[in-house]
Amino acid sequence: MAWVYVFVAGIFEVVWVTGLKYADGFTRLWPSVGTVVAMGVSMVCLSLAVRAIPIGTAYAVWTGIGAAGAAIMGMILFNEPRDVARLVFIVLIVSGVVGLKLSGPA
Repeated sequence: MAWVYVFVAGIFEVVWVTGLKYADGFTRLWPSVGTVVAMGVSMVCLSLAVRAIPIGTAYAVWTGIGAAGAAIMGMILFNEPRDVARLVFIVLIVSGVVGLKLSGPA
């Protein structure tokens, strides 16, 4: 169950990071509210996960999901560059996350 919490925390990290763009420096009410709520959900799920997963592993996986997800959402929603180098490095982030999952405790 701990890995499910890490995954959910990572998804909500992508949500809040994306929400930061829509919140426009916290000047828009509802995107700001959604961003703060997503931050809270992400933190609660991460805190539940680290009960059973080493903090270094959980944090690295959480940030990896967030980094890769934010980069992908930037490409999809904000027309950020989609060059080969960026895609290769996103794959490397995902590979690192999978490697940490496979090498960590069950």
